[in-house]
Amino acid sequence: MEQFYRTLKHFPPLLLLLCLMLSAVGCTKVVLRRDAPPVLAQDEVLRPYKKVGTIEVHRVRYGDKEDLTPADYSWANDALRAEAAKIGADAVILPEVKVEMDTYIFFPKSEITARGTAIKFR
Repeated sequence: MEQFYRTLKHFPPLLLLLCLMLSAVGCTKVVLRRDAPPVLAQDEVLRPYKKVGTIEVHRVRYGDKEDLTPADYSWANDALRAEAAKIGADAVILPEVKVEMDTYIFFPKSEITARGTAIKFR
């Protein structure tokens, strides 16, 4: 019985630590500048351009795939735009958003991966 009380004594700090870790991991904020380049479809690109690079962003979110909202998908486009602005691109083309499911202990988690091509107009 004494061993049970010793184990129980260490449980609240561990639970608090787990809650803090889970709450911090789920929060991701993208700082989007006003002059961030747009995300364009291939048919919207009318001028010649050169490829600056490929951009990829990741986000881990705890919860089922069905719990994803349109805000999660707009995060992906905003994150692509923010990364393109960092490297001086004029636009992002060919955006792809992929969601993969996994389980972390007992909690389902969704990993959102967005990829696009940063371009600069000539």
